[in-house]
Amino acid sequence: MTDYENKAARHEDVAGAFDEFMQAFEEFKATNDQRLEQIEKRSASDVVTEEKLERLNRTLDQMVAKSSRPPLAGGTSDSVAGLQHKAAFENYVRKGETGNLRALEEKALSVGSNPDGGYLVPAETERTVMQSLKDISPIRAIAGIREVSGTSFKKPFSITGPGTGWVGESAARPETTSPTLAELTFPTMELYAMPAATSTLLDDAAVNVDEWIAEEVRLAFAEQEGTAFVTGDGINKPKGFLSYATVANASWSWGNLGYVATGVDGGFAAANPSDNLIDLVYSVKSGYRGNAHWVMNRATQAEIRKIKDANGDYIWQPGEQVGAAPTLMHFPIAESEDMPDIASDSTSIAFGDFNRGYLIVDRIGLRVLRDPYSSKPYVLFYTTKRVGGGVQDFDAIKLLKFGIA
Repeated sequence: MTDYENKAARHEDVAGAFDEFMQAFEEFKATNDQRLEQIEKRSASDVVTEEKLERLNRTLDQMVAKSSRPPLAGGTSDSVAGLQHKAAFENYVRKGETGNLRALEEKALSVGSNPDGGYLVPAETERTVMQSLKDISPIRAIAGIREVSGTSFKKPFSITGPGTGWVGESAARPETTSPTLAELTFPTMELYAMPAATSTLLDDAAVNVDEWIAEEVRLAFAEQEGTAFVTGDGINKPKGFLSYATVANASWSWGNLGYVATGVDGGFAAANPSDNLIDLVYSVKSGYRGNAHWVMNRATQAEIRKIKDANGDYIWQPGEQVGAAPTLMHFPIAESEDMPDIASDSTSIAFGDFNRGYLIVDRIGLRVLRDPYSSKPYVLFYTTKRVGGGVQDFDAIKLLKFGIA
């Protein structure tokens, strides 16, 4: 059985379990209504009705308990609440029915619940989109990621640490100075995509609408994110690491990214060009090099593939297995087409620990607003997520500048 068939079978099992639960619940409500009517008429309920109600109550408890258990390998983690949301969301996407979905979000006190801005997609769909973004977006794959429920994330950092020193066992302890703290703020901005569907697609029961939405938006989101994380100006989008001020690494200070110059305008050094890359590697402190990555575009990689070291060995090496990233001087390369080509004074190569250096902030929740009116006969799905980003440690990332100084 293929992965798709396995997934379809699991979906059918989940849907079947949900249908059974809802049938049992409807029977429970009808039986309880009967009991209440009996009490109202006779001041007591029938013993048979009480026993039936108790059996149904135990059945519902068992179903809820079963749905809450951790899934076995290859199983599903959908709870009853998740199944209810999934079913309500499917009705909304296919038919525009909002009542059940609105009630569920209000009951759950969903973060940022706002019908005018759309409804939250099922958690499984959000996980699928976010995992796809991590697989596709080169910077998201190597950067630090933080989820928040608010509109921004604030991170304090120390500009000057407390005074420290060595003293003798019986010597007086001088008073230490207090640390000076500053704050970095990472606001989340709205990123959107607007896939369109025909009524035929929405009426087709064989089409999994959750998967369809995830597939439609993931590439659009990944492309927009990838550009913003590298070159974004911070206005209604994340601030890319190349948008920060740069200084020669010898004059580095907090708030700037340090660079190492090749000494040649628009190119590598003519003699021993690999020395430029070695200089960049060792411009990064040892604590950051253990998890360091190169970031460059395809054209820059093509130039580097031609470079040999002093022993005549190529410094660029392909991945050791299928799907593995190529390496340069034993450090993996993240290929980002948003990095600039090699040109006069360009900063076309970045190197460092991006997990510590660049922070991506995701606001929880992926929302969909159904619009059947703007592009008849098509139905548009205005899909949004909120994301921010920026440099959080200015000492963790260094740049190679293709210039004289």
